[in-house]
Amino acid sequence: MPITKSAKKALRQARKRERRNLLWKNKIKKIKKDIKRLIENKKIAEAKKILPQFYKAVDKAAKNNIIKKNTAARKKSRLTKLITMAK
Repeated sequence: MPITKSAKKALRQARKRERRNLLWKNKIKKIKKDIKRLIENKKIAEAKKILPQFYKAVDKAAKNNIIKKNTAARKKSRLTKLITMAK
C-alpha cells in the first residue's frame, strides 16, 4: 500500500486509467466478435454495416495510446480482409 500522498494519488490515477483502457479494449473485442459471428452466419452485408463502428473504436484507442498505431492498422486490415474473403 502506498504511504505518501503522491503515491496514493498515483495509485488512484493508475486504477482510473486501467478502467478506461479496459473499457476501450473490451469494446473493440465485442465489436470484432459480433462481426466474426455475422460472417460465420453468412450475413456479410450486416457485417459491413458494423465495420465503421469497429474502425472508429480502434482509431480512438490508437489515438489515446491504448493500443499502438500499427496494432490498430493490423486489426482493421485483418478484419476487412476477413469480410472480403467471406464472399
